[in-house]
Amino acid sequence: MLSEEKRCGSLIIISGPSGAGKSALTDYARRNLPDIKFSVSYTTRAPRGGERDGVEYFFTDYENFKLLIDAGEFLEWAEVHGNYYGTSRNTTDVFLSQGNNVILDIDVQGARSVKKACPDAVAVFVLPPSFEALRERLQSRSLDDASVIEKRLKIAREEISQYEEYDYLIINDDLKNAEREFAAIIVGARCRRNERRNAAELILKNFGGKE
Repeated sequence: MLSEEKRCGSLIIISGPSGAGKSALTDYARRNLPDIKFSVSYTTRAPRGGERDGVEYFFTDYENFKLLIDAGEFLEWAEVHGNYYGTSRNTTDVFLSQGNNVILDIDVQGARSVKKACPDAVAVFVLPPSFEALRERLQSRSLDDASVIEKRLKIAREEISQYEEYDYLIINDDLKNAEREFAAIIVGARCRRNERRNAAELILKNFGGKE
């Protein structure tokens, strides 16, 4: 990862069970906030619905994914639901160096790895309002059969139990409110002292420097 002196943007992690609303919140931030980039993950799973290669994910096979791991191309990678997912290290660093806030939509394993490598990353966990609501959302998407939905719900229980590892929690019982909360977290991250240290030092010099 880039050093603190070089990094201009903030790294925003968003996690939560499938169906919690991560994609909707990310899309809102990208449409409505300046300097937002989404780091498109690599995955070995097949596209779902209208997903496009290079937009929602970079779709690849296991052999190529393994080559990328061996080459050190991933900031983090993990096996989720029987498939592999990974975040490009180079793409993330380039976006950050250009002054962008970078959103990573990753699972709890990936979030743990990124926080270890980059402790100042802002981690946000999205919770559904209830187990029943999550089941209903997964069923209404019509993307998975009943057995896959039950597997996702089982994994959701495990993921939700790890919410205490995150800096912020969003309970997505009202999408508009959840969108506002996510935007506020991103804006707040940009106002952190370390993120504005260089600007503050320039202003201090304008005032004649430290006494």
